[in-house]
Amino acid sequence: MYSRKVKRIGALMRWPLAAALLLGAFAAPSPADSLPEEMEVDGLHIERLRPNFYMIAGAGSNISVDVGVDGVVLADAGSQDNADRVLAALKKITKLPIRYIIDTNAETDHVGGNAKLSKAGLTIFTSALGNSNLLNSFTNGGGASILAHDSVLRRMSAPTGEKASFPAESWPNEAFLDKRHYIRINDEPIEITYQAAAHSDADSFVFFRKSDVVAAGDVLDTTRFPKIDIAHGGTLQGEIDALNKLIELAIPRGPFIYEPGEGTYVIPGHGRPCVQLDVVDYRDMVVEVRDAVEDMIKRDMTLEQIQAAHPALPYETEYGTEAGSTNAFVEAVYKSLTGKK
Repeated sequence: MYSRKVKRIGALMRWPLAAALLLGAFAAPSPADSLPEEMEVDGLHIERLRPNFYMIAGAGSNISVDVGVDGVVLADAGSQDNADRVLAALKKITKLPIRYIIDTNAETDHVGGNAKLSKAGLTIFTSALGNSNLLNSFTNGGGASILAHDSVLRRMSAPTGEKASFPAESWPNEAFLDKRHYIRINDEPIEITYQAAAHSDADSFVFFRKSDVVAAGDVLDTTRFPKIDIAHGGTLQGEIDALNKLIELAIPRGPFIYEPGEGTYVIPGHGRPCVQLDVVDYRDMVVEVRDAVEDMIKRDMTLEQIQAAHPALPYETEYGTEAGSTNAFVEAVYKSLTGKK
């Protein structure tokens, strides 16, 4: 699947000994080079998308894994029940510690593993003696940082006084308010962009810019129609806007045969890795169903009549195999267009 780019180094022509030493260094395989492109670990599927970038499937949500000199950065943590299996899978990939967990949303199958994976990791904020700094010790005991938009923290912690849906050790200990947040780790610029009112009110994309991979969370789900959670701030137009943003972020493969990969990879919340054209197809599906439902609304059809007319029929074989998902999607489209709760 992967071809290696060969860089020209003109100076090697003048220093044969240096050239030999450098070529020997380049030929020495890194630990990642010995791993297969796909493997199964304790029921989880690991797919290698880049030399140091992986996707773990089967742990609830898909988990993006960026590996580098500083350690491991995860986008999403899977479900709580799968946390031990995720740790076992990570040990097959690398012995380096988890440094960051970045949440794309507040769904149980994305953040349930936060606490266990964070405790198994190690904060990047350490002193010269290797001890975690005081602030991080208070927040997560020196484990890996959990980073997310403030909307995720609010959903998980229930700040209005209601009972929190997750224990405090699972909450993000680094939350940001702006629409765009970024960090640099593993010599990788990582950009987190908040997508307001999309699948819910707590969605973000995580763009690993050097690896050219975007973790899309549940805005994109190749296993079903979009789950637009109106009760938690999701909207049809916000979903379409977020998919358009994904299309803008992704760049297809160029015309040169030596270029590795498929262009920008987009990792959905569930399902197979995608490229830009896959996201275009998914966006077009959402728009076509919206237009069909909108036309039926103009003809004064009720929700029940619209569902019986199967406006999403051309796509039900691919996205409607989960019981009730088609009707739930059509209902969300209907409510978004009519303003009904």
